[in-house]
Amino acid sequence: MLILLPPSEGKAEPRRGRALDADTGALAEARRPVLDALIALCEGPEDAAVQVLGLSPGQVGDVRRNARLRTLPTAPAERIYTGVLYDALGLSTLDASAHRRALARVAIVSSLYGLVRPGERIAPYRLAGGVSLPGLGGVAAHWRRHLDPIVGDLAGRGLVVDLRSSTYAAFWRPAPDLAPRVVTVRVLHEVNGKRQVVSHFNKATKGRLVRSLLEDGRDARTASAFTTLLTDLGWVVEPGPTTKTGTQLDVVVREL
Repeated sequence: MLILLPPSEGKAEPRRGRALDADTGALAEARRPVLDALIALCEGPEDAAVQVLGLSPGQVGDVRRNARLRTLPTAPAERIYTGVLYDALGLSTLDASAHRRALARVAIVSSLYGLVRPGERIAPYRLAGGVSLPGLGGVAAHWRRHLDPIVGDLAGRGLVVDLRSSTYAAFWRPAPDLAPRVVTVRVLHEVNGKRQVVSHFNKATKGRLVRSLLEDGRDARTASAFTTLLTDLGWVVEPGPTTKTGTQLDVVVREL
């Protein structure tokens, strides 16, 4: 089972650690032009970088940090990504067995790095998924050209559980041969019979859902088996339609 997560906007900044190694790994060639374009932008006029990155004037510190990406201290991605989903997931508080599963099963989609595993060392950055960088173009389009073989290799013959937000769903779309083994999860909050997607609650629920999967340890190779697994773990799950990008599952939660 491969579990795809979105990144978080907020990121921790390690005080010490070795510098970023952008020249090794399966995605090194694809990461380098994104890194170069982001650094070049942020080494230039700060007001232009703020505008391109969609930041406020008060976030100019993020621009200055981006300009130093090659020399910033790094830490494992599980310690860099923060925010509602990752707080609920609590990777650092998992027991040893569940944590090993997280290292093997979880992958985080990133505008800068493409795809990272929880144990991979990265530097904190600011680059949203909808940004178009000068000299590179849209980061989503860039990664769409590179991620398919990587995701396919990581998934093997298993199931892909896609928990990405809509922005990061554009970074990778399953090929027809893999789509039958992809499930996308939507969280619906039900109050007085009415259902809606609530952003903060959606992220927290996805974090708790992944934690329960990692703690349980069982695997699932089909959408129906995954539905059964979630039901066994106490989630209310309603299978949705099967499309060219996979099978949609609705997780219905009635309590915040």
